[in-house]
Amino acid sequence: MARQDTPLFLHGFDLGGHFVDLQPLGTGVTGLVLSAVDQRTGQRVAVKKLVMRDTVSVKHGLREVKITHRLHHENVVRVHEVLAPYGRPLPRDPTLLSALYIVQECMETDLARLLEQGPLPTGHATLLFYQLLRGLKFIHSANVLHRDLKPANIFINTDQLLLKIGDFGLARIVDPHYSHK
Repeated sequence: MARQDTPLFLHGFDLGGHFVDLQPLGTGVTGLVLSAVDQRTGQRVAVKKLVMRDTVSVKHGLREVKITHRLHHENVVRVHEVLAPYGRPLPRDPTLLSALYIVQECMETDLARLLEQGPLPTGHATLLFYQLLRGLKFIHSANVLHRDLKPANIFINTDQLLLKIGDFGLARIVDPHYSHK
């Protein structure tokens, strides 16, 4: 078993041997998000750790996983996989886990950081706003409410001017046949 001071346990993340070059990306409601290189694909990814402390955090974590798996659109951050500790697949009963790891595409920056650099050119702002509306239309058509839409949860790749909505930790499914319990 790996020791607590090895890269495997950087910032409390125990991802197994598939991920290298772990770097802090940001923090969210649920904790730290790291960027890493997935050695299986060579691709840089973002890894969000959801700590499963009690029944409430387990319920919120599993809801986020369910919602993120449901959404596939070019203006929504894509989830590659969800892992258990040590990079293992999820067990049949994920309520027994201490943490879940959502491995998703890594974006260059977020709208909050981009706006700190100054106002956007009108053409760029128009294109990004259009993509934001496209993503929201898709999310709402899937009966999902984001509930935490803010510049820090709107991710952008500046070289392509590509916008994606992320962080569904507070999202809810709006469906009379779905129970949040």
